[in-house]
Amino acid sequence: MPLRGVGHSKLVGDEAPFFDSLADLDAWFTQPHSKLAGVFEYQPRLAVNGQSDNRGKLLVCHDYKGGYTESPSGLCYTFNFWSLCDTFVYFSHHRITVPPSGWINAAHRQGVKILGVLILEHSESVADGLKLLLGNVPSLSTNSNAASGSIPLSAHYASRLAELAFQRGFDGYLLNFESSLPGRTEQARALTAWIILLRAKLRSIVGGHADVVWYDSVIISGELRYQNRLNHCNLPFFLASDALFTNYFWPPNYPALGAAYFLTIDPVLLGNRPAVENAPSRVKTLQSVLTGIDVWGRGQYGGGGFNSYRAITHINPQSLGLSVALFGPGWTWESEQDKPGWSWERWWDYERKLWIGPSHSGEAVPVPDPPRLPDKFPPYNEGPFKPLNISFVDTPPPDPAKSAFYTCFSPGVGWSWFVDGMNVLQTEQGWTDIDKQCSIGNLAWPRPTLRWEGDEREEDLPTASTVLDMTDAWNGGNSLKISAACGGSHADDAFFRCIWLPVQSLTVSAGRSYEACIVYKPGSDENVDLDLTIMVKPLSVQEEAQLTVGQAVLTDLPHGWSKQELTFTPKSNLGPTSIAVGLVVGFVVEDPSLPCNFVMSLGKLAVYPSPPLLPISVGLPRILWAHFAPDSATDSLSNLVGVLTWDTALSLPPMTPINPYVNNHPEDARPAWVLDDALPQSHSFLYFNVYVSAYPIDTDLLDSSPAMFIATTGLDGRANRLYIEPQCLPQGLERNVCLRFHVQGVTNLGEVLPWERCAFVDYSIKS
Repeated sequence: MPLRGVGHSKLVGDEAPFFDSLADLDAWFTQPHSKLAGVFEYQPRLAVNGQSDNRGKLLVCHDYKGGYTESPSGLCYTFNFWSLCDTFVYFSHHRITVPPSGWINAAHRQGVKILGVLILEHSESVADGLKLLLGNVPSLSTNSNAASGSIPLSAHYASRLAELAFQRGFDGYLLNFESSLPGRTEQARALTAWIILLRAKLRSIVGGHADVVWYDSVIISGELRYQNRLNHCNLPFFLASDALFTNYFWPPNYPALGAAYFLTIDPVLLGNRPAVENAPSRVKTLQSVLTGIDVWGRGQYGGGGFNSYRAITHINPQSLGLSVALFGPGWTWESEQDKPGWSWERWWDYERKLWIGPSHSGEAVPVPDPPRLPDKFPPYNEGPFKPLNISFVDTPPPDPAKSAFYTCFSPGVGWSWFVDGMNVLQTEQGWTDIDKQCSIGNLAWPRPTLRWEGDEREEDLPTASTVLDMTDAWNGGNSLKISAACGGSHADDAFFRCIWLPVQSLTVSAGRSYEACIVYKPGSDENVDLDLTIMVKPLSVQEEAQLTVGQAVLTDLPHGWSKQELTFTPKSNLGPTSIAVGLVVGFVVEDPSLPCNFVMSLGKLAVYPSPPLLPISVGLPRILWAHFAPDSATDSLSNLVGVLTWDTALSLPPMTPINPYVNNHPEDARPAWVLDDALPQSHSFLYFNVYVSAYPIDTDLLDSSPAMFIATTGLDGRANRLYIEPQCLPQGLERNVCLRFHVQGVTNLGEVLPWERCAFVDYSIKS
């Protein structure tokens, strides 16, 4: 949530973002807590017929500076390669880590599960480790209970943790138990039984997709002994969970050993019966074994960092099928931030190289020498640097028919904030808001893959590069800027050439009609004229006939931006289809023998189900009312604190008057009106912009144009609400001045509501 001002209190963010003990969790549950309405529900990605699902998957465990460092008035590490990732763990060393609502939204928009953490480490966690099993008992004697032979098992904390996940909107837990169990084997057995209870509660309350991942730590004897692979010592914990996250201290032969051991396990043990009636079976496969890699390189084969590819080579997700648990990718920020000349742009270049490779084809990425290997190991033979994306499937977000796809290409940080092309906020220190994070255009990085549109040409294709431009945007804090350089040509038809520029991949359902919308701003050399057209194509060139694509409709927008929309339909006799949305770029040059350059700034890309045809009535979203409740301690505008709330509604279009006594037969099967089944989706908003204007009391304020932008929503996971404090308000407010708070909605398609469908509320303190 970009906020005006700096030094904001924690009250602008999530309530109770973490818990340091089970007692804290119980205390929090003494009060009722509604499910966060501002958090998006998880939607699975759509599987495409014929695509192999046997490759290993990627779990990312972020562990950045202890967690909870995101600031609305500063820059912070963000993760932006969601299409490579299946599960994300928000990690901290608090007893119970709850993922911030913004991270949950960012993950769920991309079809990625996000897990919290239950951690028990060091001797001070022993009491909570036993309490976890016994429940919220009034008093606890660790030694007597643990040594009594059979530990009673309570579902109390399994229920509490599942209810917490449901209330906050995340999808399960990583269990990180790095403390030996005083009850030894008996407590270890009871713990695996408790894990089964937790899985059952999560699937019952959160949903069948919920996951519990066990970190390779405590073994069947109750001792803390890392195994670094799947084996007999941690097998019961693996069977009780959904997946095993191995420790990092493994030699290069361990992944294959673990895979071979997995293949010896009785398949009946791996085909767990559903924990909830009618829930889908969750059969364990090699993908359920997540081999740990520490990007920091602590005890890691290859040394981590840009040598992480060496470890992944031995895990071999493509062929062997084991998955990867990547721990600490925030290394790219933390290890570099104190070096001279460091900036966000330098970090982004560093981050991109690790994940997707260099910007320019053929550019070598320098890699430090890996740690010296023990003599018993064979020498390193993994070859030159490989980016992380080489090993994993690039998977599109959920089907836009289920959850509309929208992106403004935001990485979750910025220096400015734009609304319909106008800069309404400029900051000195920047901002971080993971809730605003979108796809950055997965087909545009590390560089767009161009091809000639129409007939193939003999000359070389233009070279293209991509940057996140923080100086201009349509809505949000940046645009996606694609630059192209084209060499000269002496071909007879070279005065006009045309290329296909893919930007984003998606998976869509057969037989459904969709609309695609793009907002863009072209730029070029003086001697170049550009003709841009939105286009949708199958990802595979051999499947061009699988789509029916309509004509693009152009609309001019303010501040030099343009919008194009088109309708497309995958053919109904086929299954789900993988598509690319992008631009066909035609360029005309005065002298084609000379090189030329052109750029395109992309401000928005949205794909969503086509609206129904008339006479079906479609609802228009609006903000119905707004209300401001000041804190009881507020006695002047200069220390104004309070909560701004509002509600949203739908307005149906005007209808023709109906006289039931004229031209209406009682047996007429045609309804007097038909409503759109997708009305609830029309009621959905991405976020809200909030403005304030000040004017003398007893003066009518008729125009919203003088209003000052102060905030967007999204930091606290609660819908239709903003915490107001002096830091975000204009300076020098006096008595006898009325404040008008304006609430402006931005729909799930990225459309800013016109002011006549927005709401405001006035507040004043009289002398």
